[in-house]
Amino acid sequence: MKKKSTIRIKMILAFLGYNLILAVILAPFIVFYGPFQSLQTMAVGAIATSRHPQVVQAFLSQAEIDRIMNLNSSQGFSDGKAITSKKVLTDASSGVTIEDIQGPSFKGKVMLIKDPKRVKLAVTKEIGVTGERVSDLVKDMGAIAGINAGGFYDPNGKGNGAFPDGLTVHDGKLVHNNVGEKGVNIVGFDDQGKMVLGIKTASQLEGQNIREAVTFEPNLIVDGKSVISGDGGWGIAPRTGIGQMADGTVIFVVIDGRQPTWSIGATLRDLMNVFEDYHAVNAINLDGGSSSELVYNDKVVNRLWNIFGERYIPTAFVVTP
Repeated sequence: MKKKSTIRIKMILAFLGYNLILAVILAPFIVFYGPFQSLQTMAVGAIATSRHPQVVQAFLSQAEIDRIMNLNSSQGFSDGKAITSKKVLTDASSGVTIEDIQGPSFKGKVMLIKDPKRVKLAVTKEIGVTGERVSDLVKDMGAIAGINAGGFYDPNGKGNGAFPDGLTVHDGKLVHNNVGEKGVNIVGFDDQGKMVLGIKTASQLEGQNIREAVTFEPNLIVDGKSVISGDGGWGIAPRTGIGQMADGTVIFVVIDGRQPTWSIGATLRDLMNVFEDYHAVNAINLDGGSSSELVYNDKVVNRLWNIFGERYIPTAFVVTP
């Protein structure tokens, strides 16, 4: 009797194991080739803009990826408010306010910094060797808060955030350039604390009193005009962005994602709408995914998607005391 029971349990486990393996094998084909258009669009957008775009490239041609990514680019989207609720978490008397925000598919944090001159760029001490965690970059600058900033490229395949991509300006000096005289989209601040957005070359930066800058895209709001069409074509993911109000107040936005029981994530349109809700006159998307992070008073205050904790990155926008 005991022997039969053992055999039955083994058969059940084998059956479950077989079906689990079959499901894992079939899942990508269902997602990428199945009849569920919305699932395909969300998955392709999220994976193609993540750390592992090769996953989707293994199943779809680049032309098909581009088609799916731009599927919603010409469709109409509601211009209603992105935020369904928010809650103030800190006292504004310090010049810094943090608010919890929630939208239809996401949860996140917004930090408002009244004095834009308090916002600086922190850069890893070992460019070309290794990046640092946002919490370390904040400490390096003696700052009280920070978010991840620009992206990075990875020529040695280590994925350790050693090389900031594009043009990087710190304290008025160009500290890294891997694009030569090619024009790239930058975001930064001039010596008056005004946010600067747009395509710049290395030589153009020199004469424009730009104090801090990194390279990333796309722009979300430029001179009061919202510029994202459709859903932005980047899928749904954790997002980080930075913007500025007309009175100079700097806006940090970090949206959690890829956590179904907490927050799915946001499209670029969602992120733009958040900045609209906060009356930004300029705003831009920063590096997202597992890089998205907000640190305040030595603590990570959003929910990281990366199960390994803080990611090593080359740059962060920080708030000095």
